[in-house]
Amino acid sequence: MFRRLISLALALCLLVPSPVAAEVPRVLLIGDSLLASHKVSGRSVAHYLERYLEAPVRNRSVLGARMIYKLPVTGALGLSIPAQFRTDEDWDIVIVNGGGNDLWMGCACRRCDRKMNRLISESGTRGEVPKLLARIHKTGARIIYVGYLRSPGIVTPIEACKDEGDAFEARIATLAGKVQGIDYLSLQDLVPHGDASWLALDGVHPATKTSREIARRLADMIKPVD
Repeated sequence: MFRRLISLALALCLLVPSPVAAEVPRVLLIGDSLLASHKVSGRSVAHYLERYLEAPVRNRSVLGARMIYKLPVTGALGLSIPAQFRTDEDWDIVIVNGGGNDLWMGCACRRCDRKMNRLISESGTRGEVPKLLARIHKTGARIIYVGYLRSPGIVTPIEACKDEGDAFEARIATLAGKVQGIDYLSLQDLVPHGDASWLALDGVHPATKTSREIARRLADMIKPVD
C-alpha cells in the first residue's frame, strides 16, 4: 500500500509542469558620462543594473561622447555614440543617453536651435537621435532613452543648459510617444532640491548613489511585474 502511494505521488509530480525560468535579457548601454561615470570603481549604472537584474550588462558608454561626432578614429573608439552600437549584434534591450555634450560643447547651450534640430526635430522624427534609434529599433531591441539629471537649488557649471535640456528631452518624449518599443526615462525629479550629495564634486556627473538609483529605475522598467 505504501509503495502504491509513493508511485502515485511520483506520477502526480510528473504531471505538474515545472516552472519556466525567466530568460535573462541581453542588455547594452551606450551613451556618455551619465552612464560611464564610476566605471573604474565598479559603481556605474551598468554595475548596479547587473545586480538588480542578476544578469550581465554590457556598457560601451564613454566620457565626453557625442551624438554628432565626425572624427573617424576616436569616434570608433567610442566618442561617437552611434558608433557604440553595431547592428550585427543581438540585444534585447539597448539603453541610450546622449546629446548633452553636443549642446554644452557645441554651442555652450546658447542659441542652440540649429544644433538642437540636428540632434532631433521638434516633431521627434528627424535628426541624429531618431536616426540612431531607428537603426537600433530595426534589430528588434527594446530601447530605453535615459534623460539627464537636473540640479535644483544648486549652482553648477551647466545651469545655462537647463532650458535647452528641457526642450531636448521634450522632443525625446515626443518620439517615445510615437514609436512602440521606445521608452523615455526622465531623471528630472531625481536630485532633491539643494542636495549636492547626489552630484559628483564637479556638480555635473552623478554621485555613486545616483548611479545606483538610475539603475534601480531602469531595472523597474525592465523586470516583469510579479
